[in-house]
Amino acid sequence: MHPTARRLALLSVPVLTVAGAVLPAARGAAAPVPGTITRSAAAGPRPAVHEAADTTTEQRTVRKFWTVARMEAAEPLDVPGTGDRHFAAAITGARVSSRTSGSSWTAGGTVAKTTGRVFFTVTAGPDAGRNASCSGTAVTSANKSVVITAGHCVKLNGAFHANWVFVPGYDRGDRPDGTWPAATLLTTSQWNSGENMDYDVAAAVVAPQGGRSLTDAVGGQGVAFNRPRGRQTYAFGYPAGGQYDGSRLVYCGGRTFDDFLGSQDQGLSCGMTGGASGGPWFADFDPSTGTGVLTSVNSFKYGFAPSWMFGPYFGAEAEAVYNAAQKTSLT
Repeated sequence: MHPTARRLALLSVPVLTVAGAVLPAARGAAAPVPGTITRSAAAGPRPAVHEAADTTTEQRTVRKFWTVARMEAAEPLDVPGTGDRHFAAAITGARVSSRTSGSSWTAGGTVAKTTGRVFFTVTAGPDAGRNASCSGTAVTSANKSVVITAGHCVKLNGAFHANWVFVPGYDRGDRPDGTWPAATLLTTSQWNSGENMDYDVAAAVVAPQGGRSLTDAVGGQGVAFNRPRGRQTYAFGYPAGGQYDGSRLVYCGGRTFDDFLGSQDQGLSCGMTGGASGGPWFADFDPSTGTGVLTSVNSFKYGFAPSWMFGPYFGAEAEAVYNAAQKTSLT
């Protein structure tokens, strides 16, 4: 494990900035913008790929597994044996502002459709067999089926999670756009081999539902890589720890800053708690439409600094995960 990880708490806290090429945030967009998002060559970073529920029978079983009761009982992750490290992520609030440390998102728009809760069963470590939750985002992609989240939301303690699903637009138990099982899970090689916090990024390729792909049903947000740091950012998620119960979409807003304590990540003032992990960080976010450019995800908090959330920089490794995910065939 990355040496600094022992001092950190993996969370669902919003991180902002870092990323470069952009995909259009449009409903049902079929392919990435040419020339801007394919900087990495074939010889570049190679993500870890795990087959999840890749048959219709398995997908049906996973959907049935997630009853209302199981979703309501799912809890944010705790990382055992790591001192003051813990998972947390959330956003709740009242009104949209350029700077907020955690408020409920009530403005609707694309972000309310494309952001959702992630549910899964932990398969390794002291929490093996436990049902847990994170957050994720539907993004534009060639196969119209990609969800971006945090690495620890797909794999932890050396093993990929089971029963992985994405529920876009989750709202107080309602699943307005269905439950989408993952056919394939991907993460960075650095997270896969050593759970390195600087590369806590992952993607899920979800199976079509009712003959429709994910972004045909809910739309998709743009994605960008290698962007400048220190930008105004909005973070979203479904925090389920502390004052939050995971029932509503929460957000934070502010300008990101470089982590000067122990990682290469960026930080954001945000009070979200466990469950927000994997939730999106948007640059160029428009509160009136709910659209933005995904540049990071909620990843961790330091136990001694609960008002700061950190997220990984979206560089070549994150780009490779995204590109591999959008090229994954579902036929």
